Amino acid sequence: MAISKFLDPKNDFAFKKVFGTEKNKDILIHFLNDILGFTGPAQIHTVSFLKTVQDPDTAAKKQSIVDVLCEDQTGVQYIVEMQVAKVRGFEKRAQYYAAKAYINQLDKSEAYHNLKEIIFITITDFTMFPNKQGYKSDHVVLDKKTGEHDLKDFSFTFIELPKFNKSIDQLGNMTEKWAYFFKHADETTEADFEKIKGQDWVIEKAYDQLNKLSWSEGEINAYEQELKSQRDFEGMLDAARETGLQKGIELGEERGKLEGRLEGRLETAKNMLNKGLDLNLIKEVSGLSEEEIQQLKS
Repeated sequence: MAISKFLDPKNDFAFKKVFGTEKNKDILIHFLNDILGFTGPAQIHTVSFLKTVQDPDTAAKKQSIVDVLCEDQTGVQYIVEMQVAKVRGFEKRAQYYAAKAYINQLDKSEAYHNLKEIIFITITDFTMFPNKQGYKSDHVVLDKKTGEHDLKDFSFTFIELPKFNKSIDQLGNMTEKWAYFFKHADETTEADFEKIKGQDWVIEKAYDQLNKLSWSEGEINAYEQELKSQRDFEGMLDAARETGLQKGIELGEERGKLEGRLEGRLETAKNMLNKGLDLNLIKEVSGLSEEEIQQLKS
C-alpha cells in the first residue's frame, strides 16, 4: 500500500488546524453548509470564532471544552466536535455542551427572546446509535403528537464514520466527500486525491491543510503528541473495560494503579481535563486532590 502524504483529520491538532483557524474559515463555512444542507438565503456567509473553553459553574464541577465554537452572521452558534474514543454518555455530553453554549449567550442585560439557536455537529470514529443504519442522523425537538417543530433552538447532527462504507467512485455529494475525508484522508494516495477533489476546491484545500510536507517541525511534534495522548487515552479505556470497572465513562483502573509516578498522574489528569471529563472522575482515576487538579487549569 502506498504511503499517504496526508495526515489524519481525526487527530485533535489536525482537526483544529483544518476547521478551527482564521485562515481556514472558508473551509469551516463550506463544511457547515454542506453538512446541514443550507442553501440560498439559509446559507452561512461568515463565522466568528468564540472561546472554546466554557467556564464551569462552581457547583456543577464540570469543564466544558469543545473543538470548534463559532457563530454566523445571524448569531446562530455552531459546535463542531471530533470524537475518536468511545465513551459512555457522550450523547449527554453533547447536550450539556449545547446547553452551556445556550446559557452563555445570556448575560444580565439580555432578554430570553434574544437567545439564538445552537447547532451541534459531531463526527464520531465509533458507532453511537447501533440501531440506526444511516451514517448521518439529524436530531431536533418535535411535538410527539403532531411532529411539529415548535422548539427550534437545539439540533444535533452525528456522522458515524464506521457506518460509512462508500468507495471513491461511489461518492455522490459533498456530505459523502466529507465523510470519506475524515475516514480515509491519512491513507489517500495522490491518484485517489485527484479523483476525490474533482472540481471541489474546498475538498482540495482541506486535503492541502493535511499535507505533512507543508507542516512545520513544531506542528508535526504537536500532532504526534496528540496522537500519543489519544493512544494512551484509548489504552486506559481498554484497560477499564478489561477489568470490568465501569464508573462515570468506564475510565481507569483501581485508584492509584493508573500511574506509578506523580508526573504520570498529573499528565493523565491534564489530558482528562482537556477532554472535558467530570472532575470527580478525574479525582478517582488520577488519585489527585481537587486542589491539585484545579491547579492544572491555570
